[in-house]
Amino acid sequence: MRNASGGVRDPSSPRPAVRLSLVHRHAKPVCLGSVPSCTSSSSCIRSGSVVPSHPLPPQTRKGVPIIFTTIVTYLAVAVLGAVIGVVLIGVLQRRKWAAERQQAEEHARQTVQTAEREAENLVKEAKLEAKDLLLQAKADLEKEQKLRQGEMVALERRLLQREEQLDRKIAAIEKREADAQKRDALLSKREESVAASEAAGERLLRERRQALEQVAGMTIEEAKRHMIAEIESEAKREAAGIAKRVIDEAKENAEREAREIISRSIQRVTRDYVSEATISVVPIPNDGMKGRIIGKEGRNIRAIEAATGIDLIIDETPEAVIISGFDPLRREIAKVSLERLMHDGRIHPTRIEEIVEKVKTDLDKMMIEEAEKIIFEVGLSDFHPDLVRILGRLKYRTSYGQNNLYHAREAAYICGIMASELGLDVKLAKRGALLHDIGKAVSHEEEGPHAMLGADIAKRYGESPKVVNAIAAHHEQVEPICPETVLVAAAEALSAARPGARREALEAYVKRLEKLESLAISLAGVQKAYAIQAGREIRVIVRHDEVSDAESSLMSRELARRIENELTYPGQIKVTVIRESRFVDFAK
Repeated sequence: MRNASGGVRDPSSPRPAVRLSLVHRHAKPVCLGSVPSCTSSSSCIRSGSVVPSHPLPPQTRKGVPIIFTTIVTYLAVAVLGAVIGVVLIGVLQRRKWAAERQQAEEHARQTVQTAEREAENLVKEAKLEAKDLLLQAKADLEKEQKLRQGEMVALERRLLQREEQLDRKIAAIEKREADAQKRDALLSKREESVAASEAAGERLLRERRQALEQVAGMTIEEAKRHMIAEIESEAKREAAGIAKRVIDEAKENAEREAREIISRSIQRVTRDYVSEATISVVPIPNDGMKGRIIGKEGRNIRAIEAATGIDLIIDETPEAVIISGFDPLRREIAKVSLERLMHDGRIHPTRIEEIVEKVKTDLDKMMIEEAEKIIFEVGLSDFHPDLVRILGRLKYRTSYGQNNLYHAREAAYICGIMASELGLDVKLAKRGALLHDIGKAVSHEEEGPHAMLGADIAKRYGESPKVVNAIAAHHEQVEPICPETVLVAAAEALSAARPGARREALEAYVKRLEKLESLAISLAGVQKAYAIQAGREIRVIVRHDEVSDAESSLMSRELARRIENELTYPGQIKVTVIRESRFVDFAK
């Protein structure tokens, strides 16, 4: 066979070493042996197979089992090393566990020793505390014994003192007993002498009585009765004089105190009061507004007067319009309507009628708010809502020119002050005085005195019997049942009698105009009637579907004749009957 240099090798010569390489598919080739004639990298084993770098001659292929032997040897060595490693690891682990056990035993021994030392310390401390407590208890016991010994000594001293005092008292008592025995002996002697004297006195008195009876001509019983009768008559005369003097003094004091209470009450009610007038003034922003209020050919002013029933006076007074009318409710409706029209800016007959109707609706709310305000001012509460509404209607009713609602408020103030001065029920007095004229709010709707109407209203809405009696009795139509009722009547009279509070002439004027309107309304077919121009004109608005034009003419003459026959008035009264037809529809 040929060798690597191209010669022929002798078969008996030794075999060349075989170089093998175990190659990972991602690692570089590694040579396991060496061949002297290997000069290139082509002899490396590739792709995980054993490839000789030179082709082996057929004679060397019999040494392949040597490679497997080598591999097995390597595997055995690896297994042996693993076994030895496991054994070493177990030995090391047992040593580690032994060390940890020894360390834990040492820690436990130290812990036990520490606990024993702490227990010894606690025992020592407990013994010391017990000794301290024992010493303290011993000291306290000694102190208590000393205190008790001191108390015993003091008690013994007091007992000795009491014994001495008892000895002295016993000696004094014995001395008194001896003195008492001496006095008893003297008294017995004196009693004997007094008894003898009394017997002699009685004998002498009987003799004198017999002598007096013989001289006077009457017995002792008759003399006693005569003397008693004289004493009784004299005592009656003196008692009558004393009683008269006491009554006179009581009357004087009562009158003086009543005057003082009334004067103090009036002085404390310093509220200014102005009588209701028959005109109201409405301020306007400028004089140009007067022309807009009058309207074209006076249609706006006629519409306002027809809708409200008042006279609208527009003269040279700068920036002011005067509303004249005897009914304060109508004046207020006209005033509020005119103010709203000026604020709105649209002044024409249709708008005027809309505003007037709306103001009439809103005025009820305004009256309720005014009544609630006055109830709050006088310090009362818990009124029925309907009673508050009726009380608010008094704002626009007058009595001899005096506003009824403000009169009720003033009477409530005065009555409350007088009740406070006299120690009576202030709340009851104020409540009765505030509601005393509530019947005037419905007097034009129902028949009867306003006091009885008011009492029925108050009873209907749950007021107490005392309040009902105060309302009914403030004009002496029923008897009062409590002192507060008398105070309500007095407060009402004081409020009405104040200078300037009422005016008779104004009341007569208002009643004449009300009578004039009632005559017109009593006719059939009349819708509304207004007395204007201070009673010099009456405007009557009739229903067009019930009264014809001819009947309207007859109605004006009939009303004029009735006014002439039933009323007394200065000058003449103009009667105007208005019949108007309106038809309204809407384009949709």
